[in-house]
Amino acid sequence: MEIRAAGPGDVDAAVAMHDALVPYLVITRSALTRRLATPADAGRGSFVAVDDGGLVGWASSGLIGGSDPLDGELRLLVRPEYRGQGIGTRLLGEIHAGLRAAGATSARVFADPGTVEWAARFGYRQTRQVHYAGIDPRKAPDLPEVPSEVELIPFTEVDPRLLHAADEVAQRTKPGDAKISSQPYDGWLADIWNSPDLMHAVSVAARHEGRIIAFTRNHGDGTKIWSRMTSTLPEYRGRGLAKLVKTAALHRAAAAGVQGAYTANYDGNAPMLAVNEWLGYARIATHAVLICPL
Repeated sequence: MEIRAAGPGDVDAAVAMHDALVPYLVITRSALTRRLATPADAGRGSFVAVDDGGLVGWASSGLIGGSDPLDGELRLLVRPEYRGQGIGTRLLGEIHAGLRAAGATSARVFADPGTVEWAARFGYRQTRQVHYAGIDPRKAPDLPEVPSEVELIPFTEVDPRLLHAADEVAQRTKPGDAKISSQPYDGWLADIWNSPDLMHAVSVAARHEGRIIAFTRNHGDGTKIWSRMTSTLPEYRGRGLAKLVKTAALHRAAAAGVQGAYTANYDGNAPMLAVNEWLGYARIATHAVLICPL
């Protein structure tokens, strides 16, 4: 059994593993290729476990941008038939070492409930739950009436600086355990706006008086998408804008041939859970949110 840093040659096997074990996470070749082909920033690690030439385990990590104190997040997968052999422990050790070296004070993971007891041995404790859900975009409901003073526009027509301003507010006010303050524009532009899997044509914003007041950001590969962030500015909440941008995005996704749209929400995020229920999302899985001090 070999544990090593992941490289560009592992992309296909890593995507296949994610598709087999957690297809609703929408891991794309384009994003993973960029991740593994570029020098890793501090705290951003990717490791594989290989047995007889086949990939049997995967672990990846990163720092939560703008968090204060600095937090890390990770993903850890081991094929079921290889569990119980210490592979997860070795992969987790590599990830923790990298996050500590980068200055992270804690590590966060969304974990299958069956792994909570195992993770507790390393100091992980559950704080809440996160629910995954999916929908065929072709089954989305009709678009509600759009207020006359609001424009619904795809990201192809959005000024990225305006979206960054809205995203700054979204990150500070979203539910979650990480305390996020700010992400500088240049870093956001490189990591988010120029991400190879950001689907600008099927991501939608609501514009009012020159400001982005609500948006939904979708990443994917053309056949399935992941709604990575949906938010409305606090002073505009309660007006159905999240419902509007998400419905419009699903319609654009259906027209583009997307067959599956996926999202995740914390169990305490009642407004967004209600929006997704209205849209027709069906719950797929529930994971435990685990946090470990480093």
